[in-house]
Amino acid sequence: MARDILNALDCHDVQLSILITDDREIAELNRQYLDRTGPTNVIAFPMREGEFSDIAPEILGDVVISIETTEREAREGNMELETRFCELLIHGILHLLGFDHENDEQQAREMEEKSRVLLVSIQKG
Repeated sequence: MARDILNALDCHDVQLSILITDDREIAELNRQYLDRTGPTNVIAFPMREGEFSDIAPEILGDVVISIETTEREAREGNMELETRFCELLIHGILHLLGFDHENDEQQAREMEEKSRVLLVSIQKG
């Protein structure tokens, strides 16, 4: 699934790690690295940014997804768990590629559109 997303984004020969965890662990990561309280659905840790970004340029970074939050959001949104998981994985990967929906309204719209297109693309595949 991640490879399908990366291929659809023309990102070949790159690596990323995906950690599926629970609310407790993602809340701790959220606090420790983003100074935010409580669990969230997805956090992305890009490796192509910062002081050591040139060490392994083929590594995009890490995507951490809380399965508990994913399950809850799927139920609340009346959707399949796999669909919500794909949405979050796509969201995390787009963050690794530099998209920033929190500080850039234009990128937020572009990110939302790319997410929709990618989800349709991988669901057809």
